[in-house]
Amino acid sequence: MKIRNVGREDKIQLQMTPMIDIVFQLLVFFVMTFKIAQPEGDFNIKMPLAAPKAGAPSDDLPPMTIRLRAADDGSLASMRLNERNIESFDQLRSLIISLVGNEQGPMGDSVSAEIEIDSDYHLKYEHTMAAVTAISGHTDPTTGSVVKLIDKIRFAPPRRR
Repeated sequence: MKIRNVGREDKIQLQMTPMIDIVFQLLVFFVMTFKIAQPEGDFNIKMPLAAPKAGAPSDDLPPMTIRLRAADDGSLASMRLNERNIESFDQLRSLIISLVGNEQGPMGDSVSAEIEIDSDYHLKYEHTMAAVTAISGHTDPTTGSVVKLIDKIRFAPPRRR
């Protein structure tokens, strides 16, 4: 029995030009559809270490404490700023504005305030972040710029029931 074409090999050549075209099309697609995320906020947050330390209080305003209490289901039951009851995060923001300056931010560069957030262990994360958003600043609707209110935020160790 004779076997023909023993020495002949069939070579398969890959066409690189269509592959390069597809890679460039994908690259252009992802570059054109890329959306730049808006800045979320630059929070100067100090997390507690093993035990809370007594820090140096601010020279301008006394340190403030926001107490967030959780209901049994993790929702926000009550909120207090120092010894004052607060009903909403909008009320909290307006109270912070009245304490640190005006709606355009703190009066002068030398004004600095420090705030500590003391929340229950079972409080949902969204309520803590809403409090951070309310006290750290807001966006000015006329200019669209970010107005900073308080940038020194500390967290107390969470309380368990």
